[in-house]
Amino acid sequence: MSYDKPLPRINADNQAFWEGCRMHELRFQQCKGCGHVRWPPSDRCPRCHCTETRRLISKGIGRVYTFAVYHVAYHPGFAGDLPYTVAVVALDEGPHLLTNIVGCRPEQVVCDMPVEVAWEDVVDRITLPKFRPLSSAEGLG
Repeated sequence: MSYDKPLPRINADNQAFWEGCRMHELRFQQCKGCGHVRWPPSDRCPRCHCTETRRLISKGIGRVYTFAVYHVAYHPGFAGDLPYTVAVVALDEGPHLLTNIVGCRPEQVVCDMPVEVAWEDVVDRITLPKFRPLSSAEGLG
């Protein structure tokens, strides 16, 4: 199966995140100084400037912070997906991810809607974290 959409660029800074995604884990840096969970990864905490981190694995539950429904494909790979929803999801642990909402019609998406991660294995080395409506009220923060 070929995949004709753009793929993320993996580098030394985000490699741990994308390796986690391949294993169906959302991995983030958590500051050892103040506990702030951050995305994107960085060499120091934006809150306290500490350089020490630990890995935090997210539960993959959050809420739609904002979203847009695309009715035009700005890349030919997305033409068959129209209309589709792009959203910023605020995870319960703090980070905000730019992602897609799947598993429902675009008109069903609303801000503050509870969502959970839905993994899409697109090629051998890349798994994308997308989000779908939360199937139960459990785990909401």
